[in-house]
Amino acid sequence: MAPSFVAVAATRLGVGLIYAIANVILPIRLLIWDLALTLYNAFAPLLPENKVVPEGRPGANGLWPQYIPPSETDSRSCCPMLNAMANHGIFPRDGRNITFRDMNTKVRETFNFAPTFCFFVPHYAADMLNRNYWTDKFDLSDLNAHNCIEHDASLCRVDTFHNPDQSKPARRLIEEFLASGTGPNGDITTSDLSRMLGKRRAESKAKNNQYGQTTFHKLFGASKCVYLPDSPAFVLTCYSGSTLLTICGGRTKDLRPMLLEERIPDEWQPRIRNPGGLTMATFQTTVIKVELGIKEEVEDTLRLLRMGGIGDDAKNQ
Repeated sequence: MAPSFVAVAATRLGVGLIYAIANVILPIRLLIWDLALTLYNAFAPLLPENKVVPEGRPGANGLWPQYIPPSETDSRSCCPMLNAMANHGIFPRDGRNITFRDMNTKVRETFNFAPTFCFFVPHYAADMLNRNYWTDKFDLSDLNAHNCIEHDASLCRVDTFHNPDQSKPARRLIEEFLASGTGPNGDITTSDLSRMLGKRRAESKAKNNQYGQTTFHKLFGASKCVYLPDSPAFVLTCYSGSTLLTICGGRTKDLRPMLLEERIPDEWQPRIRNPGGLTMATFQTTVIKVELGIKEEVEDTLRLLRMGGIGDDAKNQ
């Protein structure tokens, strides 16, 4: 006997209500957890510079597994850090059949991101790929879906409009970025990152007929940031952009092999030494400084205000 209309409707409404509640509770729980970790980091002693990666894990004491460049058949993403993990065998070397939960654990151990970071980013990726965080797997190339993690005006990849293959570094862009450092020893500073992101956005707008960046993807470029639409106050950052200033300390001698070869340098350790890892709350201070320092965004805003079209533009984002 077929279920009645009332039974079907009640089931759908019940499931929808459960998902709606879960979507509200998850960001609240993550926010509380992240703030607790941030507070803990404020008082806990820093880890020794050469002991950030936990003992018994790849990279402990700066001893990284052998680097092997990818073959043409290996799966790689638009993210240099994830690719480096596969190149060192921390992920499967072919970049395939990675569980989202394994991504959580191994990224946390390798780069000392906070557990909140490392839960939400794979969870977000799973949702974007219509997969289950708890049970499903992915290939690194799956993350190249346009306007998911990949976006226009990247610092180390040309736009997909010019090259759909986002698995390989864009040497010209990376060399230009590395040469832009004005800090000690040519290291990258916050203002350098703002300047180069602004330049890339202007370049993409001029040359990419399909250019499109919402506020979400602008933040993602500044931080490689992932924005949770159901909670506007909840912004988290991941893997690139401002990560280069925090996890990598902006040091060009480390960034060169990471970005060009997607290789972790010998004896390297994450520059974030807090025992709770790099939290989303802490990272937002860097993200905000980078994004608010992009003068091209000021010019665009003033142009839209003069045209009276800022409302229309916002609707098109």
